[in-house]
Amino acid sequence: MAPLVKVLKSDGLSFCTKVCVTAQHREMLDQVLDFFEVVPDFDLNLMRPGQNLFQLTADLITGLKPVMENFKPDYVLVHGDTTTSMVSALAAFYSGAKVCHVEAGLRTHDKWSPFPEEINRQLTGRLADIHFAPTEVSQQNLLDEGCKKDSIKVVGNTVIDALLWAVDKLKDYTDNEIDSLKKILSVEKKVILVTGHRRENFGEGFINICKAIKKLSFRPDVQIIYPVHLNPNVQGPVHEILKDIPNVKLISPLGYPAFVWLMEKSYLILTDSGGVQEEAPSLGKPVLVMRDNTERPEALQAGTVKLVGTVKEQITGAAFQLLDDQHEYSLMSKAHNPYGDGKSSIRILEVLKNG
Repeated sequence: MAPLVKVLKSDGLSFCTKVCVTAQHREMLDQVLDFFEVVPDFDLNLMRPGQNLFQLTADLITGLKPVMENFKPDYVLVHGDTTTSMVSALAAFYSGAKVCHVEAGLRTHDKWSPFPEEINRQLTGRLADIHFAPTEVSQQNLLDEGCKKDSIKVVGNTVIDALLWAVDKLKDYTDNEIDSLKKILSVEKKVILVTGHRRENFGEGFINICKAIKKLSFRPDVQIIYPVHLNPNVQGPVHEILKDIPNVKLISPLGYPAFVWLMEKSYLILTDSGGVQEEAPSLGKPVLVMRDNTERPEALQAGTVKLVGTVKEQITGAAFQLLDDQHEYSLMSKAHNPYGDGKSSIRILEVLKNG
């Protein structure tokens, strides 16, 4: 949302724009706000140790009430599929504001995968007055659910705006995390970046993922870098199976600038994340998605990602093919990214100005 905030605030004649953050992830949020030079007007500071969805949802709806009452917004813009977005949309509906859903219409049609994001996204869609869909596929999903066509605007995804802005800023930017990465990166090897944190992969899924990574690590021509999510369900199997392997670097979660920097330096990315499926293709990096389904089928159709599930043989087989077959690698790395050209925020601004 950072580039959209910047575009809206730049048009002070049309809009009075204020930013509310819930701090569902405090440290990650603060670092991103600093990098994008965004100062929030409301900070609910809701991060709690061991926070669960019940408590978070309750804290969000009560925390947002005074924000809606004091600012009295005409429009509330929410993004994607987080619990923060879903509850903010509900609070906006209660307050009488129009709900604008950015990155609308993505679907797996399986309410348990990803959990709770699929239902968060669907509920937000039911509350939305304006759907800013990234692609025609997401537009069709909304039409199939009965949304009026004139309420849906296909604008691309603002995540690409943010990525391209970040890549440009990183040319003259450095921080401690990037300095630390430079010290461990083996430039003579093919770097495989791994991210994994999805709840539906907890247990056997993560064990299989880690076994696949271990098999990949036997190759002397690769280096695997894995920023390990802090959730104990991730930390446990990752450290048990992958610790003390020389060419596997288990590091702490990265801030946004360092993660973008590392994506640029990588040869291949293994992930169960949604956003990475959209970002990496803009950098020419093939993505293997370690999930059984994806709410981003456009990437599969475009050939920028492959779905490999959490089966060890499928993960390693697809990775070996990209490591050894330059033609296959080139097909994925040069495929067109269907998620945007970096101008989504400007399109959203124009829709709101003409609304």
